[in-house]
Amino acid sequence: MRRLSRSAVTAAAAVVAISALGACTAGGSSGGSGDHAKGNVTLTFLTFETPHLTAATWDAAIARASALVPGVTIKKLVAPTVDRTAYAKQLATSGQLPDIMIAVTVGDFVKAGYLAPFDQSQLTNFVSPTANQINGKTYQLPWGSQAIPFVYYNKADFAKAGIAAPPTTYADFLADCAKLKAVGITPIEIGGGGSDTFANSYPLVASVGTDVYKSDPNFLAEVKAGTKSFTDPQFVAAAQKVVDLAKAGYLDKGGLSRSYANTEQAFRDGKAAMYPMGSWFPASVDAKPTSFGLGSFPWPSDSGSPVLSVYTGGGISVSSKAADVALAKKWAIAFTTNTANLDSEAKADGVFMAIKGYKAPSTLGPAYQASNALYSAAVSAHAVVPAFAQETGSDAMPSGMLPDLYSGIADLINGRKTAHQFAQFLNQSYKKNTS
Repeated sequence: MRRLSRSAVTAAAAVVAISALGACTAGGSSGGSGDHAKGNVTLTFLTFETPHLTAATWDAAIARASALVPGVTIKKLVAPTVDRTAYAKQLATSGQLPDIMIAVTVGDFVKAGYLAPFDQSQLTNFVSPTANQINGKTYQLPWGSQAIPFVYYNKADFAKAGIAAPPTTYADFLADCAKLKAVGITPIEIGGGGSDTFANSYPLVASVGTDVYKSDPNFLAEVKAGTKSFTDPQFVAAAQKVVDLAKAGYLDKGGLSRSYANTEQAFRDGKAAMYPMGSWFPASVDAKPTSFGLGSFPWPSDSGSPVLSVYTGGGISVSSKAADVALAKKWAIAFTTNTANLDSEAKADGVFMAIKGYKAPSTLGPAYQASNALYSAAVSAHAVVPAFAQETGSDAMPSGMLPDLYSGIADLINGRKTAHQFAQFLNQSYKKNTS
């Protein structure tokens, strides 16, 4: 379900990809649009693959949902790029928008009238049915939550630096960074190379959570309304934390040229002691444990009061032009609420499934269980805030702004922009992408 980068994909590549992928099917035959008179319909479903969300994982989940909705055959499409939203847009411009899509950013599709809203009666099983509404309507099922980020750490490195426990305040965090650097250990791993520019953003995302969203969770809505801007002191202070981390030598600047996969491997290889990353990382660890003891903690606030940046959504959207909108919605609900599918998603991608009454299997690995415990504690403490740049719904950041955000963060880290210049740059980008 993870929210990833928004790199461009060419129309030519999209056309080639759709031709190649058209033969992939699951849950039924690969025939045409179906015989509606007999209740049979073929629906296209846009998915994506990762090392853990494999073709086999998707095929099994699709088959389980299809068994619950007779008459539906699913033709599976796989996005050929990490940016499945851009790919879906390319398909839409050529009249090939999939009938069903998962984990795409929906705002632009809603504006264009491409998506069908779900009825409130269809959302009764969801923990947060209004989590990602646009103008009071739900266009993407809010089936799971992810913390973005937790800080994962190397317990052996912490012990070598004389750090007995995870930090609880930001001052403690900085002190721990200094201890790690003093014994020759780079404190914090980051990424950002190639199309995976999103992987440089997590120190800023976390700092916006603690410094802005903790006191003002509606900040982006206020930016949209014109009553706030990115040059507000709270946001600049959050950006300044990233500048200070970089200047102190606490960030692995070399990571800015690494892909997401290579960034994860760098942390596994001991290139840095801490790894701020989304809560999907435990799925990787439980499948392939690290060679060192792994711990985790929420990015600490100045006061030490708990704050956790969380994204909720990532589920299925249905095209308003689907071959059968009602059946597509019914299939989407079946896919999203099937217990075996929920178990599979929790295991494969570390998602905290946001379906009422659902409990993750106790058989899931220790890294997932530890993250789930931190997430549950934050929920109980009412310490959950939006994850900056991951928001959905009416007041979400314009999708076209994200490349500017990630390039701006790289400039922050490399010293090419001050915190205030970065904030001014975001103001300009926001205006450009909403005008």
